[in-house]
Amino acid sequence: MRLVTKLKLNSTVLPGWNGIYALSRQLRFAELFGLRIQRSAGSKLSDDAQSRHRWIGWWRGPYWFLALFTGAKSFADNPLLGSVRLNRLGLHVCRVRAAHWMASKRRRRLAHLIPDDLRDQFDRDGFIVVRNVFPEGEFRLLQRTILQSEFDCREQVQGDTVTRRVPFSPKLADRLPQIAALLASDRWSGLLAYAASTRNRPLYYVQTISAGRGPGGPDPQLELHSDTFHPSIKAWLFLTDVEKDGRPLAYVAGSHRATEKRLQWELQKSIEVMQVGDRLSQRGSLRIGHGELEGLGLPQPTEFSVPANTLVIADTCGFHARCSSDRPTVRVELWAYSRRSPFLPWTGGGLSSWVPFADRRAVWLHAAVDWLDSRGLQKQHWVRAGKRRPIDA
Repeated sequence: MRLVTKLKLNSTVLPGWNGIYALSRQLRFAELFGLRIQRSAGSKLSDDAQSRHRWIGWWRGPYWFLALFTGAKSFADNPLLGSVRLNRLGLHVCRVRAAHWMASKRRRRLAHLIPDDLRDQFDRDGFIVVRNVFPEGEFRLLQRTILQSEFDCREQVQGDTVTRRVPFSPKLADRLPQIAALLASDRWSGLLAYAASTRNRPLYYVQTISAGRGPGGPDPQLELHSDTFHPSIKAWLFLTDVEKDGRPLAYVAGSHRATEKRLQWELQKSIEVMQVGDRLSQRGSLRIGHGELEGLGLPQPTEFSVPANTLVIADTCGFHARCSSDRPTVRVELWAYSRRSPFLPWTGGGLSSWVPFADRRAVWLHAAVDWLDSRGLQKQHWVRAGKRRPIDA
């Protein structure tokens, strides 16, 4: 079946080289991969514009090819990754197999950093749960300090959920020395290094999830999904209690493993995603229904309704979601994120392992996207929200 892409091509809307470049992003170089372009009635490009579009498409070809050897995941943004023909031949599954094999090799070299019982738990389930990370008295003082202090933050709205983040920068580390000491400890860094299969320092944020309050529709995070095709982690040190109806994290135990059933599922999804998949699946975050889990030999999700001062680390290649609730909720956590290029053999090194650089990355990244957004080159989804307390709804 050929995908039909409907476009309105209007030189008054897409003028000059900028317009041709934007158009080339929409067309995805489709003609090279068996896709048919259907233009809306009355729309046309000049011969010169068509020539420039073809030139830009070919010029991006080497970039699309080199991206196969990185963590690039979007079927929609790279016509090689989204090619039905190539994925029928096993391109996507080959990348999944190789990425998991490389991660297992790196984890083997990092195994000494983590206690045996937690390593066994992670290898089996894809997640680690550690309770009482701080002594009780120390945690309550830290909790009050974070929840009642005002910080410059940014926020993003998805459906009816607002997510606010405060980057854990050196300036914030000075205000929260207990957190800085925890992140520098061997026990903490060993747990995250093994799970992420890299010593590179994660990005850290104080994060607030205010759900059931926004004006939009359903939160897309309520759907079971895999973040990407290769092992990567997110971690949550909960600073507030997560009640059963408080939209806890849900994770499908064992879904992080590249079993033959999982690989067959990945194969089928890669073939059909550009024709029947939703927008987020097409961008590489594949969705799965609860009814599909049994066919993959997987259980129903585990829900992490846990008290404050609990750490959860999860391989987000596995299927996970945010649970729903019939009431507005607010959850606050220290949130960590680590996703490296999956095909590198080494476990660390470089600037991402150097704390003075690593802890400034989040701030620099926001500044870079702000600059691109101001020039119409990339959308900034994380907008400034002023000074807010993390506990504010």
